[in-house]
Amino acid sequence: MTDAPILTTDRLTLRRQRVADFEPFAALLATDRSKYMGGPISRRDAWLWFAADSGAWALTGCGGWTLERREDGAVIGQIGCNRPDFFPEIELGWMLYDGFEGQGYAAEAAGAARDWAFGPRGLSTLVSYISPENAASIRVAERLGARLDERADRPDPEDLVYRHPHPGEAA
Repeated sequence: MTDAPILTTDRLTLRRQRVADFEPFAALLATDRSKYMGGPISRRDAWLWFAADSGAWALTGCGGWTLERREDGAVIGQIGCNRPDFFPEIELGWMLYDGFEGQGYAAEAAGAARDWAFGPRGLSTLVSYISPENAASIRVAERLGARLDERADRPDPEDLVYRHPHPGEAA
């Protein structure tokens, strides 16, 4: 696979990232809101992250998507299924830009990405690495049916690991 598949939900399109999508991505990572992702992060490091999420599709068959609201084309965040070299497993991760939180977009997009990962991508396992202080992301993971896996390896010893069940499985 060399490019991100396009996924749609009732309200969102998950599509490949474009250069124009970098500005809101970098803006979020430059703020204190990115503290649960190792931030604030410099513009340079944000570009490396953005480019890695885009290029990972060709290398691993997974990567990052831009979240676009279908009703008006607004770019509202980013989601990814990724496994950088330093991650023990493929991770489902998400971020929403300012003003788009609390509307169910993260769970909607993450559910679509999870279903793709277990369906067409054929993964047998999927996790989310979450900072223990990131209550909002923990709620999203739990809403998707993910459960804490205290025995799982993690890229950061402080992270919680939430393991996602296959769609249709009992959590």
